Amino acid sequence: MSAEGKENLRYYVRLMCKEDAAQVTEIDRDTLSTQWPPPNYKRELQSSLSRYIVAIDDTPTSPGIAEPQTIISPHTKYGGATARIRQWFSWYHAPSSPLKKEFIVGLAGLWIMADEAHVITIVVRKKCRGQGVGELLLIALNELAAKQKAHIITLEVRISNTVAQNLYTKYGFTRVGLRHGYYTDNQEDALLMSTQDITSIVFQKHFAQLKRDYHQSLIK
Repeated sequence: MSAEGKENLRYYVRLMCKEDAAQVTEIDRDTLSTQWPPPNYKRELQSSLSRYIVAIDDTPTSPGIAEPQTIISPHTKYGGATARIRQWFSWYHAPSSPLKKEFIVGLAGLWIMADEAHVITIVVRKKCRGQGVGELLLIALNELAAKQKAHIITLEVRISNTVAQNLYTKYGFTRVGLRHGYYTDNQEDALLMSTQDITSIVFQKHFAQLKRDYHQSLIK
């Protein structure tokens, strides 16, 4: 992809850090019936089983945040998992402004259990929906699961959420079960969905094509 195309990408992803908890909780309040307070996210980030990522709006007109949370420079040196995440995500790029305050527009998370990765959440700010953020987060979760040596990815989705179901189906998820009364706010049922083996050649070829299509849709 050309440098020009890369610069046109509005969003990028990185690992969530504890300083993001306030913004993430704000997104939860905006979108979910129930929410975890920041201390729970901070505790989850310390777990060896969970991985969380956030999507950042990198445009000059993004609203920013009242209090600085995380400031990233293109020259920042990352260590540990954060350094690896930049290599894993083919979409990752540094913010265009060296001292730009980050505005989080979405969150996604996985639990890693043996060879299975289970999607904990994918959530996007209401005003940022319909712009490909959810799909970007799903792509990133797929790549993260693969790097964690998972063979399948599973998730639950509200039976009424056909938009999300269509996205998951596009990325190789199929219905494998039903959880009655799974959602505590209204006792709605959840569909249990799962991929086939994400390490298979067939899945990898399909996923690679979907990533190319997604990228092309952003840089046209």
